[in-house]
Amino acid sequence: MATVHYDGATRWYQGTERPAVDSLDLRIDDGEFLVLIGPSGCGKSTSLRMLAGLEDVDAGRVRIGETDVTALPPKQRDIAMVFQNYALYPHMNVADNMGFALKIAGRSKDEIRQRVRDAAQLLDLEDYLDRKPKALSGGQRQRVAMGRAIVRQPQVFCMDEPLSNLDAKLRVSTRTQIAALQRRLGTTTVYVTHDQVEAMTMGDRVALLDEGVVQQCGTPRELYERPANVFVAGFIGSPAMNLRQGRLTEHGADIGGMTVPVSRQARATAASDGDGAVTVGFRPEAIDLVGEDEGVAATVTLVEELGSDAYCYTTFRERESAPGEVDVVARIDPRKPPAKGETVHLRVRPDETHVFSTATGARIPG
Repeated sequence: MATVHYDGATRWYQGTERPAVDSLDLRIDDGEFLVLIGPSGCGKSTSLRMLAGLEDVDAGRVRIGETDVTALPPKQRDIAMVFQNYALYPHMNVADNMGFALKIAGRSKDEIRQRVRDAAQLLDLEDYLDRKPKALSGGQRQRVAMGRAIVRQPQVFCMDEPLSNLDAKLRVSTRTQIAALQRRLGTTTVYVTHDQVEAMTMGDRVALLDEGVVQQCGTPRELYERPANVFVAGFIGSPAMNLRQGRLTEHGADIGGMTVPVSRQARATAASDGDGAVTVGFRPEAIDLVGEDEGVAATVTLVEELGSDAYCYTTFRERESAPGEVDVVARIDPRKPPAKGETVHLRVRPDETHVFSTATGARIPG
């Protein structure tokens, strides 16, 4: 096991206007499970492939432990890669697939047999060692791919969207198995996904990228509760945070006639930095349905009932001085959801709002 350090690592493809990965500075501790997440084309897979040696580093360095591996070929980096498409040899059985890298490395048959048996026991594959990949389910094939990585006992696991080919139910169970296995083995792991549920449930820390730049890196709770900017606030969370532009008042921020509470410190900072225009964010769970005299009236346009949760999509009309409509999503009691077209009254809870600069998108402290 070892630390991983991206030190200003940059990857620039010929003919593009900007780097795929731009001066990435990121340190991953020994034994840590770090998830790289972001929209398509943000540079997360490229970052992982730079670590694995499958992409060149055009500037900066990549270190594993105390070793600068920037110029080393993949086979000398002591990493194990788990791919999205499993990449199993169809003519080999499970045991041979798992032990193939050790065979190439010249390990003895006894050592290969023992390591494969140990990995199969960890992954509950002991009954499938003689089967070919075509006789396995998708989840079993993914576990074989994991086993092939485990038997090598590498310093670092690199996982590139390993669950994206699985159905929803199997993805949930497999991500739990991977997270538990990583904690048991204690191997430093860099995991790429576009699925924020995977990122939030699996990672010790999450690094969110956009256009090749890390927007924020922290624990899942930090990204959810204290997003560094508008991009992070809008990306993390499902449904997404309500983000609306408004103007500061003595009571908070006004978004089309709905007053959203804003702390005195945030109001003072925002007022000193600009003209009073801010972007205000609040999560669906930060909204209460209240009586007529307590909140702003809104019309229900859609209700999503998800069993344990329900989300109410609403629209309210702005003031005559600023005509238009404002859309707000609120989490509601799933046992008593309102009907489509019904009028409800919304109020945002104090101390659960986020304020961002309209000019830079950065979080305004407060």
